[in-house]
Amino acid sequence: MPLIIYKSHDGSTQEVHAEVGTSIMQAAVDNGIDGILGECGGCCSCATCHCYIDPAWVAKAGEPDSTETDMLDCVLEPQETSRLSCQVIITDEMDGIIIAMPESQY
Repeated sequence: MPLIIYKSHDGSTQEVHAEVGTSIMQAAVDNGIDGILGECGGCCSCATCHCYIDPAWVAKAGEPDSTETDMLDCVLEPQETSRLSCQVIITDEMDGIIIAMPESQY
């Protein structure tokens, strides 16, 4: 199972092994990671799972579709690597990916 590293706004990290095919959001919620709420349950309709993909991993995470891009217009503290973690599906190639969370979700 790939290792996902969640980094909070204060720099602390939590590591989680997650099953391939699970979303970054679901892995966070299942493991009690603060900063990723996922209030809509992964339907891409609330943006409470906003995260930043570490720049070294952006290509592995893929590109957001138009629905996700529209939702990203609503987030606080957007960055170039902003994604909704409910839309990033874990693959074997993501072993070691670093996901940072914005301070606004704490």
